[in-house]
Amino acid sequence: MVIRYAILSDVHGNLEALTAVLADATAEGARAILCLGDLVGYGADPVACVEQVAERAVAVVAGNHEHGALGLLDLGWFNPAARAAALWTRDRLDADHGRYLEQLALRTTLEEATLVHASPRRPEEWDYLISAQDGFEAFGDFDTRLCFVGHSHRPGWWSLGSSGREHVGHGSPARTRLRLLDGRRYIVNVGSVGQPRDRDPRAAYAIWDRDERTVTIRRVDYDYRTAAQKIVAAGLPRFLADRLADGF
Repeated sequence: MVIRYAILSDVHGNLEALTAVLADATAEGARAILCLGDLVGYGADPVACVEQVAERAVAVVAGNHEHGALGLLDLGWFNPAARAAALWTRDRLDADHGRYLEQLALRTTLEEATLVHASPRRPEEWDYLISAQDGFEAFGDFDTRLCFVGHSHRPGWWSLGSSGREHVGHGSPARTRLRLLDGRRYIVNVGSVGQPRDRDPRAAYAIWDRDERTVTIRRVDYDYRTAAQKIVAAGLPRFLADRLADGF
């Protein structure tokens, strides 16, 4: 039985960040990968990122950028840079990669956790969980003890139980380890591997340790300069490259 899972989200075609995170997860003793979607979009290596995650992950759900690149989501929903990246990515996915991404579910469960890209409430609407109220309103939309999400690119968590509510947002960097207590349920945003947006340029992911009953948000340095250079060389919007240095 797997004791320690690495939970990744929002890789966004950033192979340098993904490679660093996978190495860190291995060093931390994670023996299985769970992925919450958005393997593609923004970055210059969508195919390599899809292949690496597909090879290692025991569960993967779809994100809005998969659906955008596959033509399953109206690109009018995207901002101009995201739309340009989705169209660029679409041209680079062959039939096999497209079929793999197209068959991904919007949500799934594994042991005591629900996995979903955006929100367990109407996953196809791609709603963001950012504020305290956003998270607390979603507890009625899943039945498991845990729900792991991404999408906002900002790590944090919500907890609900008989002793009250707790919300730790991305503005609380000291709170990186969550201890799972009896009688409480949790929603955890694991942050973004490939495009953090919490003013910390390091890649973010989570380790779920079932033996220690903890979820830990980890930050990993990676070669964001090379990732940015590849975005520019690919002809993608420069904004997508420049933001990597600032984590925004």
